Amino acid sequence: MKSKLTALALAALAVAGTAATAAPASAAPVKAELTRCHTADLKAGFATGEDARPEMERTDKQTQAYIWFTNQSKRTCTLSGFAGVDMIGAQGTDGTWSLARSSTKPEKMTLEPGDTVDFSITLLPVAKSTPQKEKFVPATFLVTPPNETAHFTLKWPFGGQILKQDGATHPATYLNPVGR
Repeated sequence: MKSKLTALALAALAVAGTAATAAPASAAPVKAELTRCHTADLKAGFATGEDARPEMERTDKQTQAYIWFTNQSKRTCTLSGFAGVDMIGAQGTDGTWSLARSSTKPEKMTLEPGDTVDFSITLLPVAKSTPQKEKFVPATFLVTPPNETAHFTLKWPFGGQILKQDGATHPATYLNPVGR
């Protein structure tokens, strides 16, 4: 009985080994998986064209500012998710405001060398007459690409002020994912 079980086990191993070695190798070339874009691969800035400028003088509704990333490397890479955006205020009382994220689901963006993608920041401007403690005057933005730790330092080129809601659960000023 022992020899029959041993013979069956050896036969099963032989068949399994034969099946594993008999499988044909794929003839298709292996395509290298794209890697994410790193801060060093990118340039960044504010979109400043007339159609991209936020309407900071319109204090009755939200407006959008756009920040772009351009792949300046010689390789194709991907961006997916939210950039980190910290606004540094011009007033002594402003401090730094880390922007909240929208609920919009991010998509993976593929950037060939030279390609540009942007993301929007939704802002709620306020009037100059708004009390100082209720307004945030943007001066500088620290912009970190998704999944990176190094940031770009961008000067705010548009003027105006934003309703200060840096402690709000659902602030009217927030950012959207890359590509949105």
